[in-house]
Amino acid sequence: MIEVVGIRFKQAGKIYYFSPGDLQIAAGDGCIVETARGVEFGEAVLDPKDVPVSEVVQPLKQVLRIATVEDYERLERNKVRAKEAFQIANEKVAEHKLPMRLLEAEYTLDESKLIFTFTADGRVDFRELVKDLAAIFRTRIELRQVGVRDEAKAIGGLGSCGRSLCCATFLGDFEPVSIKMAKDQNLSLNPAKISGVCGRLMCCLKYESETYVDNKQTFGKSCQGCGPIVADEFYHEVEEESDYYSDLLKEDTIKDVDYQMLLETQEIDKLSKNEEPKRPRPRKKKRTAKNSGAKGTKPESTPNEGAPKKKKRPRRRKPKVDSKPKDE
Repeated sequence: MIEVVGIRFKQAGKIYYFSPGDLQIAAGDGCIVETARGVEFGEAVLDPKDVPVSEVVQPLKQVLRIATVEDYERLERNKVRAKEAFQIANEKVAEHKLPMRLLEAEYTLDESKLIFTFTADGRVDFRELVKDLAAIFRTRIELRQVGVRDEAKAIGGLGSCGRSLCCATFLGDFEPVSIKMAKDQNLSLNPAKISGVCGRLMCCLKYESETYVDNKQTFGKSCQGCGPIVADEFYHEVEEESDYYSDLLKEDTIKDVDYQMLLETQEIDKLSKNEEPKRPRPRKKKRTAKNSGAKGTKPESTPNEGAPKKKKRPRRRKPKVDSKPKDE
């Protein structure tokens, strides 16, 4: 076991382990540490604790000191300078016509390095851009290309639930998400409904995945057309099995009200099993003229029954005769 303290460099960034040494560090304290990028400012989010050596990435570096007032003032100045550097870098990117999008700029605490984060569809030749930026800022320039999930984490936004993105608020690291998790949760496989603002599968599909897997192992899969399975809280039995209520009445954890209800349910269950189902009476056939005759005899037929009806001829109208004679 080794004593470490967890330090985070961004609001929802990954937690890194450092050795506290002889310093009295508590969660929420600002710390100055040395990383691969240089001397940086970080915030302690985990109190000093003992962890196995296998969980620590060697070599384990030590916290230099607890942040002072001067360190906080220097940090604020660097943030203001980083915003100005970001605007200048955007102009240079447009000037060189590079297919890239800058996300943020960041100074290390000792101002020994200026780091730009960007996204692009493919590889970008930014050597001329680095030369121009180094001539302007007179410091070491580093350009880092990240993916679409890191882009959403850096910019932030609102998800389909109406809340801030999980990756931008509390997720320290991205966990793998598969389409099988959406199938296990009976979600629509429409990409527009299960994808986040980054275009990848939503990180929240991981939250309830283990719960659905446990439920399927306990209750089994439901077949098509089958109703929901009601399982016993104590024995995991199906409610329709025999002696379900009599076994349930033996439990000591059942309250008085539930006990009375179970007694009534047991009596109703016994009565329903003992009673024979009543057969419905056959409906009487209505007597008609055809059925009224005796067997073997044909029913009396009315005259002209079944014969086609004759069509009536239309009357011909007589032409009108003029009352006046032709001579007149």
